[in-house]
Amino acid sequence: MPTPQEVTHDERRRRFELAEDGKTGFLTYELHGETIVFTHTIVPPELEGRGIGGRIVATGLEHARGEGLKVVPRCSFVQGYIERHPEYADLVA
Repeated sequence: MPTPQEVTHDERRRRFELAEDGKTGFLTYELHGETIVFTHTIVPPELEGRGIGGRIVATGLEHARGEGLKVVPRCSFVQGYIERHPEYADLVA
């Protein structure tokens, strides 16, 4: 069984991403002062159902926590993830 890939942070492109099987899922963001706005979560259909979106979002939220940023979950996937994982609710601006 292959080892799961790590989520990487591409600061230049302002996104967290995970590449697997030649496809890449990602979470885009914008920075506004002390706030990070998560704008879109994209997971290619070939990667759906593997928990990739959740892994990417969790990494983005942990990054926000580590940097002391407040989160604006403009993306509905991020909103739903926070609702299902209340340990991140304190990050929401």
